[in-house]
Amino acid sequence: MNQVFTIPHVTGYVNVLITHRLSLFENLVIGRFSAVNGVAVWTYGAKEPQIEKVEYVNMRPTIAGSVRGMFPPGQTFTLFRSRKGEGDPVARRPSNDTGTRPVSMADVARAAGVSQQTVSRVANGLPNVNEQTRQRVQAAMQELGFRPSYAGRSLRDGRYHSVGLCVNDVTKFGNLTMIDGIASAAREHNCAITLVEMSKTEEFSLAEATRRMAALPVDGIIIGMSRMAPDFETFDPLPGIGTVIVTMYAHPRVTTVDSDHYGCSLLLMDHLFELGHEQIRYIGGPSFSVDEQFRRAGWQDTLERKHIEPVEPLEGDWSANSGYEAARYLAEHDRTMTAIYAANDQMANGAIAALRDSGLRVPEDVSVVGVDDSLDDFVAHNELTTVRFDLHQRGREVFEHAVPKAGTVGKTVAIRIPGQLIIRHSTAIPRA
Repeated sequence: MNQVFTIPHVTGYVNVLITHRLSLFENLVIGRFSAVNGVAVWTYGAKEPQIEKVEYVNMRPTIAGSVRGMFPPGQTFTLFRSRKGEGDPVARRPSNDTGTRPVSMADVARAAGVSQQTVSRVANGLPNVNEQTRQRVQAAMQELGFRPSYAGRSLRDGRYHSVGLCVNDVTKFGNLTMIDGIASAAREHNCAITLVEMSKTEEFSLAEATRRMAALPVDGIIIGMSRMAPDFETFDPLPGIGTVIVTMYAHPRVTTVDSDHYGCSLLLMDHLFELGHEQIRYIGGPSFSVDEQFRRAGWQDTLERKHIEPVEPLEGDWSANSGYEAARYLAEHDRTMTAIYAANDQMANGAIAALRDSGLRVPEDVSVVGVDDSLDDFVAHNELTTVRFDLHQRGREVFEHAVPKAGTVGKTVAIRIPGQLIIRHSTAIPRA
C-alpha cells in the first residue's frame, strides 16, 4: 500500500527534493518552482530505504538544508509513497490545483517569489528585470504552463498583435504566395495571422468577409480578392480598423495592393517583340481570376498596339496539365505561331512538355514564357523565361497598410508592385 502523510495549510510555493531517509529529513534541496494552491499530494518512485523524490507545494520558498523547526506543531504532510519497483514519478494534483483553471500571474509570482509586476514585465518582454530573475520567472511559467492573457494585453496597448486574412482557396499557388509574403511581414512585426477561408468555388462579398473578420481579435483586415466580389463598387470598410484588398482593381474608399499583373504582360510581350515575334499565342488561367483578366488584357493590348490581330486565347486552370493540353492543341492546329505566353509558370512548363512531345523544339521552333518564377524548387535546370514578383515587398505593403503605425492616418491608395523580367533559355529569335 501507499503510505500517506499530511501537512496542510503551509505557505509558500516550492518543489522540494529529499535525498535521504524520510525519517531523517536531511539534505533538503529546493527544486523547480511549481506553485499550486492547497494540500501537497504527489506520487513518486521510491526504493527502500531511500526516498528518491518527493514534490511538495505550498512550502516556503526559502527552504534550504534541514527542515528542523520549519513546520508548526500539529501540522502533517501528505505523501503517497509508491510501492517498490513502480517506476517513474507521476504527480497527482489536488482538486484546487491550477490544472483545473488558467494559470494566473499571481500563481507565477508566488512560484518564482517575485511580484506580479515583475511577472508582467517578463511576460511582455519589458526591461528592468535582471537576467537571473527573468530566468526564474520564465522557468516558473514553463513549469506551470502559464500563457499570457492576450485579452488583458490588448486592453493595455490597444492591439491584438494579429492581422486577419481572408482568402478563397488556400491551396492555390497565388494564395499560397500571398500568405507567404504577408506571413513574412507579420513575422517582422511580431504578429500572428488569423486566417479565414471562404468558399473555394464561389465569389464572396467583401461585407461578409469583413463581418467575419471583425468578430475576431485582429488589428487589421486583409482580403485576397482572387475573384471579383459582387459588392466591390459599393463596399464601405469598417471605421476604426485598417482594411486592405489584395487586387489590381482600385477602390475609392479602400487601399488596394497587388503585384502588377498587367505590367508583367508588357514586360514579356516587349521581350518577345524585341526578338522578332508577332504570332504570340496566349494560354490563360480561369476566366473568373482577377489576375488572369489583367494578364490577358496586357497581352491583347500590346498586340493591338502593334496592329496584330490576337488569336482567340485558350483557357487553362493554372495547372501544368492544362498548359500541356492547350499547347498540344496549338501544336496540332496552329503552325503559324512562333511563341506562347502562358499566364503562369506551371502552365508554361506543361506547354514546353507538350511542344516537345509534338516534335517541336523550345526555343528553336517555339519560344515559351510564363509568369511568377515559381519552378526553381520543382524543375531541375529551369530554363523558363518569366516574370518574378517581389512577394515579400507586396506582403509588407499589405501588412503595413492594414495595420498602420500608432498615430498615423492611412490614406486610400492603389499600390502596384512591378515585376522583374527573368530571361533564361526558353526564348529565341523566331524561326525563318
